[in-house]
Amino acid sequence: MDFNQFNFEPALKEGLDAMGFEKPTPIQESAIPIIMKGKDIIACAQTGTGKTAAFILPILNKIAKSGISGLNTLILAPTRELTIQIDQQIQGFSYFLGISSIPVYGGGDGIVWEQQRKALETGTEIIVATPGRLIALLSSGKINFDKIQHLILDEADRMLDMGFSDDILKIVNYLPKKRQTILFSATMPPKIRQFSKKLLHEPEEISLAIGKTAEGVSQSAYLVYDHQKEDLVKHILSQKNYEAVIIFTSTKEKVKSLYKVLKKSFEVESFHSDLEQAEREDIMSRFKNKSLKILIGTDIISRGIDVVGIELVINFDTPNDPEDYVHRVGRTARADSKGEAITFVNEKDRNKFRRIESLIGLEIPKIPLPEGFDQGLTYNEEKKSSPKPKKGKNNKKNRPKHQNRKPEGEKTVQTKTEIINKSPEPGVEVVSKFKRRSNIKD
Repeated sequence: MDFNQFNFEPALKEGLDAMGFEKPTPIQESAIPIIMKGKDIIACAQTGTGKTAAFILPILNKIAKSGISGLNTLILAPTRELTIQIDQQIQGFSYFLGISSIPVYGGGDGIVWEQQRKALETGTEIIVATPGRLIALLSSGKINFDKIQHLILDEADRMLDMGFSDDILKIVNYLPKKRQTILFSATMPPKIRQFSKKLLHEPEEISLAIGKTAEGVSQSAYLVYDHQKEDLVKHILSQKNYEAVIIFTSTKEKVKSLYKVLKKSFEVESFHSDLEQAEREDIMSRFKNKSLKILIGTDIISRGIDVVGIELVINFDTPNDPEDYVHRVGRTARADSKGEAITFVNEKDRNKFRRIESLIGLEIPKIPLPEGFDQGLTYNEEKKSSPKPKKGKNNKKNRPKHQNRKPEGEKTVQTKTEIINKSPEPGVEVVSKFKRRSNIKD
């Protein structure tokens, strides 16, 4: 199947051709016809499957076909980064359509606030907003949403995890009851099922295989003690001149701490909520155009960015939720490319990692620590307290700077075996009822 079979308006087809879009992904192939018919839809699809285009393209086509200007569609997303990303894709697809959009999010100064308010009052066709900032703007009383025809919730599970459910319901009160509502979620826990009943009317349902990582991702894990992690990151980064790397940690405090260590040897930036919006946008822009090669952050960037060409994802900390592992790993091997994902598993994280393997249906290879490192953990050993660092190779004060270099003339032995995830191609099926899944932990 190709995009010509959707019978899009000629100007939209021109935009797709200019962006190099040829064949729809499974989620696009299933969702676009339903949305074009005007039906409500609830779709479960992981990051990296092309879900953004799945809801943008049919909406742009409907607006273009109607020939009516003015506020038409509201898209809600959980983060500023995802809001900007969606808006950028709209601009690309609608280049030849003359359809406008505006991202609405917090963090800017008074000038940004005024620009967003005026755009909402004068009427742009599509608004892409975070719930918190939109609520603040709506409270001014000068914004009219009476003619909104489409409400789209992207990453609905993440918005509920972040506590936006009440804000979303407040926003819905400003919208016409007769509208098309489209809900996309990466997971489908019971709370999403219950929440969707408040918003959608007799929705069609689509499920793209959940819990599978892309086939192009080479996944592996190191069993380590916490005191070994920083040196192991430096070792991995020094083995190849990577063009794009994301390192995930569990907290912003760890982001800042690891940044201080790595910036001495590598071109790296930290990405966290304490940064000003202008700083965050500058960092993300540099990362996307490859002038910045290494980015350290929390799960805030596991769903909120779309950067093609990320070669390596390092989980400095094992994610608490198995679904978060899928989203982190989903940053690489996008658009049928190849990528690598390495996870550090300490003594407290072994059970978490087993749950990850259970979710994705794959035993991830555990590889030995590089030469020069003390022995790490055994995957199945009983939990025990982490030993104190020994004096020697892993002690920062005593370790030579170039301890891992081989003597001249000595052959290098490849110790790491890259095993490509052979999980089957995710399939798509339209179902009448989802299997219940356990709630995501807040």
